Amino acid sequence: MSDDDAGGASDGEGSGPLDAFRRFFALERDVLVLSVAMFAFSLGFQMTNRYLPEYMVALGASGFVVGLFGTFGNVISALYPYPGGAVSDRIGSRYALTLFGLLSTLGFLVWLVAPSVGPLAVAGFTVDPWIWIFVGLVLAQAWKSFGLGATFAVVKQATDPSRLAAGFASTETFRRTAFLVGPVLAAVLIGLRTDFTVSFQFVLAVAVGFGILGTLVQHVLYDASDDSLGGSFAGLDQIRRDLREMPAPLRPLLVGDTLVRFANGMVYVFFVLVVTQFFEVGLETTVALGGFAYDVDLSPQAFFGYLLGVEMLVALLIMVPASKLAERVGLKPVVAVGFAVYAVFPVVLIYAPALAGSALPLWAVMVAVFAFSGLRFAGLPSHKALIVGPAERGIGGRVTGTYYLIRNTIVIPSAAVGGYLWDFVSPEVAFTVAAVIGVAGTGYFLAFGREFEAYS
Repeated sequence: MSDDDAGGASDGEGSGPLDAFRRFFALERDVLVLSVAMFAFSLGFQMTNRYLPEYMVALGASGFVVGLFGTFGNVISALYPYPGGAVSDRIGSRYALTLFGLLSTLGFLVWLVAPSVGPLAVAGFTVDPWIWIFVGLVLAQAWKSFGLGATFAVVKQATDPSRLAAGFASTETFRRTAFLVGPVLAAVLIGLRTDFTVSFQFVLAVAVGFGILGTLVQHVLYDASDDSLGGSFAGLDQIRRDLREMPAPLRPLLVGDTLVRFANGMVYVFFVLVVTQFFEVGLETTVALGGFAYDVDLSPQAFFGYLLGVEMLVALLIMVPASKLAERVGLKPVVAVGFAVYAVFPVVLIYAPALAGSALPLWAVMVAVFAFSGLRFAGLPSHKALIVGPAERGIGGRVTGTYYLIRNTIVIPSAAVGGYLWDFVSPEVAFTVAAVIGVAGTGYFLAFGREFEAYS
């Protein structure tokens, strides 16, 4: 793709409504293919991932083990992006994403069969079924984390620098649509059986199907002719060189982002347990519609899926307008708003029911809280543009991988810290400490963060 093509349709192609739509969303062909694949994998991951702590508890895990699972996920998030970006730059995005898609699909399958394995006796020790959730995560997170650099590189090479936020907004709109549909679909499937373990296996089976679909779509439809292939990987020396040569504008962003993500990582895996076990809030009411009355009776597990749907609906409504706003006011203010919502959400979630008292039913408070959470995604496309924007062409995957290698390595212990506070102190303390750290990160970024010059 030439530089002229990268910015959108040429003058001769710009009169039709479809071309106007594509220009508005910066939706080039490869970005569109990537977005469709992203929808399929995100649907599978979001149908399953947010419920895995509940699944683990059902399989015999404690709250602290759930925290360790979150930390294990942080280890994977730290280790995967850099080699994934290096692989993408070396062999091209098409084959890299196909490989990562197959691994993720296999991970969903491991989660599906975990309860059937049962406890195993190995060298005098009992291996509980929840251990297979750890094993499955090693595979399931491949497309999401190994493929991170590849997805950033595809958007960067297909989009004009001054419209990167819009390009990422298009992929995020597809992705977050899956975040909306996935948990709601999971809630419907979970409602089919009273035994959560059995009903969640229905969810996992659907996730396997979407993993296969996403892998096929990206492998068959993605045009690899414009992939920029790098040289061979130079091992640890290359990692050290990439760390030294990280674009200067990324450094303050990285510090603020790391603090915000550490805070979120402390409590993220416990959101489902706050709803299902701490507050035990479901929804039981009667809805009158068209002269008919319908009884609604949602378990806390099913209700959590609908809360995630509310969160993603708000995210979908705000991401594209926020990315367009960034073209006027810059990336930094929009990113800062997203950081701020990330920072305060833990205390909003844990204390809002007490502050609301009897003024609203608990289920309505939870709906409002998760709607507020959706605002944090306003800054996500601009955040991604701020990461990959300063990178030179052909190394976008490695720059992205380097950024996430540093951030996610530091974030590794966050869930274990949160799990310790949750189990041995109190959930309120865990969520309050997380909010303090998040606010500190947001303040640092506001003070020292730099604007990407294409948006200045």
